[in-house]
Amino acid sequence: MAESLNRRKFLCAAGLAAAAGLTRGHSSKALAISKGIKPETKLKLGLASYTLRKFDLDKTIETTKKLDLKYIKLKSMHLPLDSSPEQIKAAAAKIEAAGIKLYGCGVVYMSKEEQVHQAFDYAKAAGMELIVGVPSYKLLGLVNDKVQQYDIKMAIHNHGPGDKRYPTPESVYERVKNLDRRVGLCLDIGHTERSGIDPAEAIERYIDRIYDFDIKDVSESTAKGGGVEFGRGVVDLPKVIRTLKKVSYSGVVAIEYEKDGDDPLAGLAESTGYVRALIDTV
Repeated sequence: MAESLNRRKFLCAAGLAAAAGLTRGHSSKALAISKGIKPETKLKLGLASYTLRKFDLDKTIETTKKLDLKYIKLKSMHLPLDSSPEQIKAAAAKIEAAGIKLYGCGVVYMSKEEQVHQAFDYAKAAGMELIVGVPSYKLLGLVNDKVQQYDIKMAIHNHGPGDKRYPTPESVYERVKNLDRRVGLCLDIGHTERSGIDPAEAIERYIDRIYDFDIKDVSESTAKGGGVEFGRGVVDLPKVIRTLKKVSYSGVVAIEYEKDGDDPLAGLAESTGYVRALIDTV
């Protein structure tokens, strides 16, 4: 049954080496073509650099290249928010030279006006398209003004059970639906699943404001759920990918592998390959 793909057979069919993304040329796509399946090429796969939070920017760029990912969203440990404009531009140039598009940053927490101003100046200096942020409610008016001034999107991140401000996609949507169209949602499917919400249904419900997308898998559909290799947890990832295609999602699908922070490469490669194979075959 398509809704419950046998993970082992699926990865064998895709080819573990090709699925890992460590070889260039997307061999999983070639396999799909050989089986008479028309591969979907519209979804843009990238990396949320928080995945590599224990490593520096150079190692993060190197790993992103090894996985043949073309987009990256930087967390501040890889490019501090208080960096000078010159430092920001130099880092952005280094990423671009590696063949990777620096499309955004985050998650950026904002409880003071200065943090909103800093985030937008940072994104502008780097040439980013969006900021994934968590602004306090009192700052939403200022955020609304800044997206109009800079023409940079703000995608507010849902953080699941325990987050008092934005736990669910709905909690974000209700706050932004009457703001400038450039203020929207970064839908984190792991935290959505942990909130007991079907991520695919959330995608369909809120797609008009979804500007970024964190893809991951978790062990439980409860607050206790933790990060696992993609396909080993409870998130229905085939359904998620089919839904993203159905709604013609045009943003980046950012891989965020939170397990094994000290040594994430094996799990990250496996997870990247699993998503690639899904994109090519479901």
